[in-house]
Amino acid sequence: MKPAAKKNSKRRCVWPRTPLGLRYHDREWGVPVKNDRKLFEFLVLDAFQAGLSWEIILRKRESLRAAFDGFDPAKVARYDRRKVRRLLADPGIIRNRLKVESAITNAQIFLAVQKEFGSFSKYIWQLAGGAPRVNRWRSMRQLPARTAQSDAMSRALKERGFRFVGSTICYAFMQAAGMVNDHLVHCFRHAELSRRMRRPGQIPR
Repeated sequence: MKPAAKKNSKRRCVWPRTPLGLRYHDREWGVPVKNDRKLFEFLVLDAFQAGLSWEIILRKRESLRAAFDGFDPAKVARYDRRKVRRLLADPGIIRNRLKVESAITNAQIFLAVQKEFGSFSKYIWQLAGGAPRVNRWRSMRQLPARTAQSDAMSRALKERGFRFVGSTICYAFMQAAGMVNDHLVHCFRHAELSRRMRRPGQIPR
């Protein structure tokens, strides 16, 4: 019990309120990601989040992972109508046809971007400025829902045919993939991630 109490005594952002949310906040949120499959996962998850809470997505995450073949874009890109019907009948995921079909479309375009740029990571981090941005917010009220950078990313992705990539979704994606450090300054993760981001261009995997 003592180790748990010590862990919970750390100062954090105020939004994680469940054990699942705390684990995600402490281990993943804001950590820069270069792995293409992980980036595709966040594209899918953030698209499914539209109109919903992130807590719902976290609860459905493992079911979504199983349903979408471990978020393998090469496999998702080949899904046909039969597969779509199976997905829409799966109670473990969010059964929204537009979101399911967008995952397939986005996987196909994702593969095209990989072929053009060598990796999706190279392309998307270029849109994000090449290195993480460290913000210094003191309250949740200061966090933006979108920025000029997410606006530009949204336009670029839409031009390529990506779906469910509005500016607000893109900013959530940037937060999840560590393109911005939006932990509040008093949160223990802000300092931890800032140290990892100290060297420009050094993006941890």
